[in-house]
Amino acid sequence: MSTASFEAQERTRAFARVIGPYVATFTIVYAIRLPSLDIDLFAEPVHVWFVGALMLCGGLVIIGGHRSWRGPLAVTVSLFGWFVALRGFLLIANPEAVESGVDSTMQSPTATLMARIFFGVLAVIGLLLTYAGWFTRPVAAQPSAPTTTTM
Repeated sequence: MSTASFEAQERTRAFARVIGPYVATFTIVYAIRLPSLDIDLFAEPVHVWFVGALMLCGGLVIIGGHRSWRGPLAVTVSLFGWFVALRGFLLIANPEAVESGVDSTMQSPTATLMARIFFGVLAVIGLLLTYAGWFTRPVAAQPSAPTTTTM
């Protein structure tokens, strides 16, 4: 399997430099403060629509700007873009289902613990993305095997 081009690797690292610190910071704070957060996002439908629109737009920017799926870092960045776009779409298309999921998670101590663990795992992924984006260098692209043609 050949490695991604130098430009694709640089683009992946650029996205990782932005996504990594954002995910790490947000998820660490969210995991710690999850039970004490008293935000009712769903009280105002226009707020739900606005957040969904921003998430959909942000996810589509990542999807459109990052088209590489070669290597774990590139796959993580691409999957993050699809995840954010899908969440944004769901907030726009079916906010009641998202609200129901949030309510059931917050009412169950086990589900809240699982959400904290999930956000903890996301925080680790964010830290790995941060490290890969800021402190690693692209791997030299391996030349593809020559093809021979016979006439």
